[in-house]
Amino acid sequence: MTATATLHRSLWSVVGFLVAVEVVSGVLQGFYTPIFSDIARHLGIRDADVNWFEAAQLVLSALAVPLLARLGDLWGHRNVLLLSTAVTAVGSWTLALAPGFSTFLVGWALQGAYVVWLPVEVAIIHRRTAGRADQHRTTRRAAAFLVAALEAGVIVGALTSGALVEATSMTVLLCLPAVAVTACLLVVWFGVERDRGQASGGYDYAGLGWLTVTLGLLMGGLIAIRLLGTGSPVPWLLVALSLAALAGLVRFERALGEKAGCTVAPLIDVRTFALRAQWPVQLTAFLFGMSVLGAQIPLSTFARTDPDVAGFGLGASAAFVSTLIGVYVVTMVVGALSLPLLARLLGPRVAMVVGCTLVGVGYGLFLPLHDSAGQTLTNMGVAGVGSGLLVAALPAAAAAAAPAHATGFATGMTNATKTVGGAIASAVFAIALASTGSIDDPALGHAPLSGYLTVWAVCSLSALAAAVVLLVTRRGAGATSEGGLSAR
Repeated sequence: MTATATLHRSLWSVVGFLVAVEVVSGVLQGFYTPIFSDIARHLGIRDADVNWFEAAQLVLSALAVPLLARLGDLWGHRNVLLLSTAVTAVGSWTLALAPGFSTFLVGWALQGAYVVWLPVEVAIIHRRTAGRADQHRTTRRAAAFLVAALEAGVIVGALTSGALVEATSMTVLLCLPAVAVTACLLVVWFGVERDRGQASGGYDYAGLGWLTVTLGLLMGGLIAIRLLGTGSPVPWLLVALSLAALAGLVRFERALGEKAGCTVAPLIDVRTFALRAQWPVQLTAFLFGMSVLGAQIPLSTFARTDPDVAGFGLGASAAFVSTLIGVYVVTMVVGALSLPLLARLLGPRVAMVVGCTLVGVGYGLFLPLHDSAGQTLTNMGVAGVGSGLLVAALPAAAAAAAPAHATGFATGMTNATKTVGGAIASAVFAIALASTGSIDDPALGHAPLSGYLTVWAVCSLSALAAAVVLLVTRRGAGATSEGGLSAR
């Protein structure tokens, strides 16, 4: 057997272990959604209080991804994958054993560390294939398999929790994902080879402080908008302060990166972020996050709205909503697995343009076509294919556009910018849909149809704007020998 064949076999063995990790990631993302009402009863809280789980996890995710991505470049990506899996396991067991709402909230936030898994895995594969002529193509293929595994896990998780919620206690039920995450520690420990960080220098604790303040102010402002409404000056003051802090963070990190003789590398690699091949990818991730993270709850509430009462909606059962989610996930798998072929035929940049366009068209179709289950399934199917393409393509594109010492940072930032985009959209959508208060129990009143039209319009326009950005910057980004993105 040739050395090349041995390397190829070894690479795909590693990918196989990472696929197992992504199945568990999907289980975490699908397991809890069907049983949120049951969890609320288990904890003795109102259904409306479940909104705080999302807010807590978004805050931790937005902080954890750039932090762990940078540590991956310093310590090695396998070590960071182990660390994030351990934190996720602690959070998962905390959920299972939580005596009340506050403890559960802490566990839910800790469990959000899993969001770094996919970008770190893509960085592992990208670095593992360094020196190969087909490095970028192989990374895209592997990313497609990882995303397909993730979406398969979502379906498994949702079906499992829905089937068992009435058959066992909530504590036993919540132990299942905790056991799965704990098993992931063994998978990573034995299945992923050790690597060394390629970045040099110490850790940028000051940058971490700047980032924490910036994101804390932004998330605080968004949550305040949901709590206090748009008429209060408090949320807008917090948002303005976050923008000022962001400007200070950029200046600080740029100066640190350009400081001669400095042994501390910046947490946010501003030079890498600003590369003409990199920033369009990150902006695309931000705009894509508005739909992929912000639109699912409004879709569910619209489907459950009784048209005889509100004059719109599908009057669907919970079972139909599960079917809707299943169709969306399956089409995402189709999109992810289509990425290697489309990238080979059209180039990676145009493949992402196709993905953005499909997302934009899918949500745009909701504006005139939202009166039947068939129309809804069709719209979500179109958007799902595009979403699957983008979930698989963005980390690989970021890695291809980054220098070797910053692949972990670049891939991780696609998740960080996507999370921030989703958080902003979530706040905007909550305001648009508010009828009796932006965070009140939705049972107190139906959201207006105009609010849902706003949600779909924002999702569509943000995706189409990303497509325009990718097209406009295509010439300036340059191309690799594979038609990919240049890091120049």
